[in-house]
Amino acid sequence: MLLIATAKLPGPSHLAWQAAGLVALYAVAGLANLEIRIRSQGIQFAWGEAALIIGLVMLPSSEVVWAAMIGRLIAELIERRAFSKLVLNVGKQIVAVSAAAVVCYFVAGSRVDPFTLRGALALVAAAVVYALVANISVGIAVRLASGAKVPLLPMHRVELIAICGNIGTAFVALAMLRFDPRLLLALPPLLLSVRLISTNRLRTRTERATWQRIAAATDRFSNVDLESVLSTAVTSAAELFSADQVEVLVRLGDEPAGIVRGDQQGVDWAGQADEAPDAAPGETIAIPLGGQRDHDEGPGELRLRFRGRVRLTERERYALRTFAAALGTALRNAYAYAEAQHRAARHAHDAAHDPLTGLANRRYLLRQGEEILRQRPVRGTHAMVLIDLDHFKEVNDTLGHSAGDEVLTAIGRRLATAAGPDDIVVRLGGDEFAVLFVALAAPALAVHRARQMLATLDPPIEVDGIRITVGGSAGVALAPVQGGVGELLRRADVAMYQAKREGVRLAQYARTRDTADVTRLALGGDLRSALADDQFAVRFQPIVDLNSGQVTAAEALARWHHPYRGDLNPHHFLTAIERSDLLPEFTEVVLDAALDAAQDWAGAGYPIGVSVNVSPRSLLDPGFPDLVSRRLARVDVPPERLTLELTETLNLSRLDVVDEILLALRELGVRIALDDFGTGTSSLAMLARVPVDELKIDRSFVAGLTTSPESAAVVRSAIDLGRGLNLAVVAEGVESQQQRALLFELGCPTGQGHLFSRAVSAEKVRDVLGAGGALAPSMSSDAQVIRIPAARLVRGNRHRL
Repeated sequence: MLLIATAKLPGPSHLAWQAAGLVALYAVAGLANLEIRIRSQGIQFAWGEAALIIGLVMLPSSEVVWAAMIGRLIAELIERRAFSKLVLNVGKQIVAVSAAAVVCYFVAGSRVDPFTLRGALALVAAAVVYALVANISVGIAVRLASGAKVPLLPMHRVELIAICGNIGTAFVALAMLRFDPRLLLALPPLLLSVRLISTNRLRTRTERATWQRIAAATDRFSNVDLESVLSTAVTSAAELFSADQVEVLVRLGDEPAGIVRGDQQGVDWAGQADEAPDAAPGETIAIPLGGQRDHDEGPGELRLRFRGRVRLTERERYALRTFAAALGTALRNAYAYAEAQHRAARHAHDAAHDPLTGLANRRYLLRQGEEILRQRPVRGTHAMVLIDLDHFKEVNDTLGHSAGDEVLTAIGRRLATAAGPDDIVVRLGGDEFAVLFVALAAPALAVHRARQMLATLDPPIEVDGIRITVGGSAGVALAPVQGGVGELLRRADVAMYQAKREGVRLAQYARTRDTADVTRLALGGDLRSALADDQFAVRFQPIVDLNSGQVTAAEALARWHHPYRGDLNPHHFLTAIERSDLLPEFTEVVLDAALDAAQDWAGAGYPIGVSVNVSPRSLLDPGFPDLVSRRLARVDVPPERLTLELTETLNLSRLDVVDEILLALRELGVRIALDDFGTGTSSLAMLARVPVDELKIDRSFVAGLTTSPESAAVVRSAIDLGRGLNLAVVAEGVESQQQRALLFELGCPTGQGHLFSRAVSAEKVRDVLGAGGALAPSMSSDAQVIRIPAARLVRGNRHRL
């Protein structure tokens, strides 16, 4: 035996038992392997390098080769390896030890002193060569056996660390043997014990690290985003279980099954299961994500894929089941959250959109419109068009509400198609639509765009085989500097009603024609106290026979003696009353004052009639005829002396309830007058349907009687129509003697206006009647018109119109 003199190692007599000890050492090194799986590759850690170094110091190189071969053969037989693997492992051992022995001989010679620099370097070089040759041999054998292109040097970083540890262990053992070579017999069980302890500690650390990574991964599952949960599951499972590919099959709710596939780097494919590309070849380990009940398939399946054959340990399977259960719970939670988000989004959408047409509703317009108006464009302006359909109720009444819904839906689609990409199309309710034009290049474009919207109504709509044409009236307004979308909507509404009154399809908002302002709004709060404190008074404008100048009737006109704002005419407060719930009380006050005046005149011997203007809203109140009946019963005035004046611009023919109320009024015996005749859009149709006793020609035509041939023609036609239908005709706004003469020549019997008198109190009318009842000389006289002195007609400015 080759020994180092300074080491004082034993002589040749001990060669046999030293060889036996080295054989035992190699056998133990082969049996005490620790295997760790990296993906589908199993990496074994043995003590081959330590046994090699000790053998090269203790025995000649040839004896080391024989000891290594015999020791490895014993280990393989104990492990009951297959013959092919036995041959491979033993052959690898012989080749690797032989190569290492040659390297050691060339570096240090025949004698190796491990405690010199040259000897230590020779032993380290021999150990490295041993590891390299062993791994290269395995690579070549795998290539020859399977044909797979595996690396010829399939070493892992962990293996390098183990080789370094083995070299260090060998030098520690040599230090022990320097003092007593007999310790070599005790070295194999000692190394086996160290290996077992190291193995247990390594497995413990590995399992602890694995559970820590599982805990970290499941913590990331707390994210309620479904895509994030799936991405975390793929990358975490690939890292935890060292899989080449991870696939998650997802089955949630009524959605089609999906697949998410990837590795430690991230997700590389996601989509429906039936569209997934073929998975990578190799072994697949699948585990269900777990159902909440026995018959529940659960939310899916977790699949681990490996390129080679893999057998998971029991601990790995338990960790995999734990991971899959956590993933199943996370998927359910994420899906439940997503469903809740979808429901919330649907509810928010439904709250902001019309369920019939799918257009935005008033709530959406007010919210989104305010944001748009706050972010005013540097160039351009915003505007709104409000469209109200004409005769839509007739569609519902004739074809049914389902047909009406089809018409509304079709119109909604047309408006949405004609709108710009940034415009907001809204169904406000019923048959009203609005379009908010966003960032128009010029204010003048608002009217042009509004006409385009109206034009979409022109093509007929086919419903149940019937072609229906639905027209509309529209108002357009530019966005105000202050007031927001609410004020813009109000202005468009004002313009729309202006279009209806004027009988045109489209009108643009004009401030001069807006009857609503802050003052009128404030007046609404004073109405109740005004009625309670008798602040409303009624004045009367006489209606005169144009030929004789005699008073034949009087029209009642309300005035509000406001304690702070002074005397207000109906122009300032009627709109506020009509929009409040005090209209019946106000109507009752005016009727009582008018009937009291008629009774007073009759008591004085002058039985003339009185006219009272009726709000269009009163004709929609089923209780209005009863109110008139009660007021008539209170006084001794025949019903025929009461005339109720209706505004012609109200489209009476569209409302069945109005027909019923007018019929009930006629049954009471009161007279019906059509006020402002000639300004509406369906005069003849209304005369044919509404039971009218009297026509009142609008003052605008009377004013143009002497200057406009058109106005004269309208007046002449109205007079001829009244004569043909046997109706009384009254001309309003007679201001001059020339107008009176022309009206009389055309055949108009009566008129009213400032030529004869302004509105005065009931007492002043009675005084006129007592003085002969004439407010102007007879047309047969050449005398000038005699006006009633201001002192007789008006007591101070308080009662002046």
